[in-house]
Amino acid sequence: MDELRLLLVFVLLYSTPAASRSFNGFSYQDIFNGNGNGEIHFNGVKLQVETQSLSVFAVGGSNVTLSCHFWYDPPLDSPRRVRVKWAWLPVSGDRESDVLVTIGHRHRSFGDFKDRVYLQQNFPGDISLVITNVTLNDSGQYRCEVIDGLEDESAAVDLELRGVVFPYQPHNGRYHLSFQAAQRTCEEQDAAVATFEQLYAAWQEGLDWCNAGWLADGTVQYPITQPRLPCGGLGLAPGLRSYGTRHKHIHKFDVFCFSSSITGQVYYLQHPEKLNFTEAVQACLEDGSQKAKVGQMYAAWRFLGLDRCDAGWLADGSVRYPISNPRQNCGPQEPGVRSFGFPSPHHKHGVYCYSSR
Repeated sequence: MDELRLLLVFVLLYSTPAASRSFNGFSYQDIFNGNGNGEIHFNGVKLQVETQSLSVFAVGGSNVTLSCHFWYDPPLDSPRRVRVKWAWLPVSGDRESDVLVTIGHRHRSFGDFKDRVYLQQNFPGDISLVITNVTLNDSGQYRCEVIDGLEDESAAVDLELRGVVFPYQPHNGRYHLSFQAAQRTCEEQDAAVATFEQLYAAWQEGLDWCNAGWLADGTVQYPITQPRLPCGGLGLAPGLRSYGTRHKHIHKFDVFCFSSSITGQVYYLQHPEKLNFTEAVQACLEDGSQKAKVGQMYAAWRFLGLDRCDAGWLADGSVRYPISNPRQNCGPQEPGVRSFGFPSPHHKHGVYCYSSR
């Protein structure tokens, strides 16, 4: 059976013109030519691929290295030219897509990873992937694959982002977001739809919220640390309540967003008087910045300790303020971002601005 399968592979390979045997734009005509470096029989030599860790953590805007290296057992006397491919399986469950493909000195990156990724290559066999300017959507499983003729081995590593989860309800009220609308809403707030793992970690840290929201895998859930009647009943233990997988177009809920660290600065604008929504926009522009987004405020509160007992406008039309050190007259006795909802645009408040400098 193995001999028949090998014969079939050879027929498929060599019944196609050499110039047309290509993948991701790379021609294989000089790899399958059967000479020297292109030899496809290993005669007992085994190709090995390995990653150093199963999971790597990063924050938004940083650079991260996903380790991977390959070798032959027993070692070869001379190096061989191989095809290296990194692929990515996003946490949303969408199909796997290519990140980077290399053959020799040639390489190509794809999609949102274009010009943001490269191989580290610090030593022979090192094919670790370096991702620059990590984005919120880069979370997922990365597969490192090495192809040498008919030999094909791979290993996988998960990339997880550190950040903060926050529930989000739009200005038009509770349960108005389809899954696609939830994705857009989080993106508009400099965030991404949270994963189950991110919501679970937030629940472990004390997040308690009674409104159900979308997660990245298309399920709808909510975290409860203090069981109560309106939130699943007193008889259920603390945990994540789940509605299961919902129809992404028909069903509507709130959403749990995830924001990672920021490179800029969120600050309360010192202004001689309170401002309505339009005046607040202009005030930030005149200060060389723009209105802060909800995700930016949460990230600044979580990572930079932003603490201010003054309510201010944010870009989505909500009014909020961040408290890292709870105290009298500043809301509950737990740290958090306090919200006044979406007041009339004519109301007067302070404003939080964001500067990328």
